[in-house]
Amino acid sequence: MRKLTFAQALNEALRQEMRRDPTIYVAGEDVGKYGGIFGVTAGLLEEFGEERVRDTPITESAIIGSAVGAAAAGLRPVVEIMFIDFIGVALDQLFNQAAKMKYMFGGKAKLPIVVRTTCGAGMSAAAQHSQSLEAWFMHIPGLKVVAPSTPYDAKGLLISSIRDDNPVLFIEHKMLYGIEGEVPEEPYTIPLGVADIKREGKDVTVVATMAMVHKALEAAEDLAKEGIEVEVVDPRTLSPLDRETIINSVKKTHRLVIVHEAVKQAGPGAEIAATVAEEAFEYLDAPIKRVAAPFTPVPFSPVLESAYIPSKENIISAVKEVVGK
Repeated sequence: MRKLTFAQALNEALRQEMRRDPTIYVAGEDVGKYGGIFGVTAGLLEEFGEERVRDTPITESAIIGSAVGAAAAGLRPVVEIMFIDFIGVALDQLFNQAAKMKYMFGGKAKLPIVVRTTCGAGMSAAAQHSQSLEAWFMHIPGLKVVAPSTPYDAKGLLISSIRDDNPVLFIEHKMLYGIEGEVPEEPYTIPLGVADIKREGKDVTVVATMAMVHKALEAAEDLAKEGIEVEVVDPRTLSPLDRETIINSVKKTHRLVIVHEAVKQAGPGAEIAATVAEEAFEYLDAPIKRVAAPFTPVPFSPVLESAYIPSKENIISAVKEVVGK
């Protein structure tokens, strides 16, 4: 099968969906002539024109606010917030309007909005351009939160998100845009709320998200040489969260390590840990461990930033602790 980068897979998903459905449009800062700062919307303006690929002013509240109105009126907007750090400017439009409208209108309103945004450290972009804030949005009823880790998942999940009649926050870790993976040419969907077991194992479950999936897989390879078989579970969707797959994995391995780049305090791992503690506590042979960023802003210094981001070595250490080695 041919290989695409993560960015190319997203671009193909957008292109194929826009060809299929004329009600879909793209809007955001630099998404048109520039093709997006990470190249995800490259070439869309040339194919679909300015009516369907719109460069906007630097005003996040207007980007999401206009999408709410457009979606309520029958369009399917896919709007981009360049960095998740900037989404606070538009929180009212996102969590008070988009996420609540269907509920407040007795289920009669459809809000098929996709808000694409980037997260994550690793580019020395400093404290205001590097955060992982996905846990904020897991807390909001009515909003789906998608967080792919591979090009294959990125394409299938984005198509599913665009076709969903509910608002979706689609989070892309900026350090994943260049990774390659096998991606089918034809359109395909991956159901939202279904996790993927990226590696089978019997000794410990590692639930990892986005860029941390790849570090978890690297750690698993190293640990296998020492006789420790790690099962790597990628939730892919954080809300709805596939609790069943996670719990079934823990029932098999009896141990759990959770890895994410968001800070540990009230991060997505807290919800996963609480779920397992409530529903599968009797299966645990060791305390749950979380590997996450420290409770501090993301440093600009490359040396400090590297220390801030959870590493393969951190994962290996946590796994050995829970298996008693």
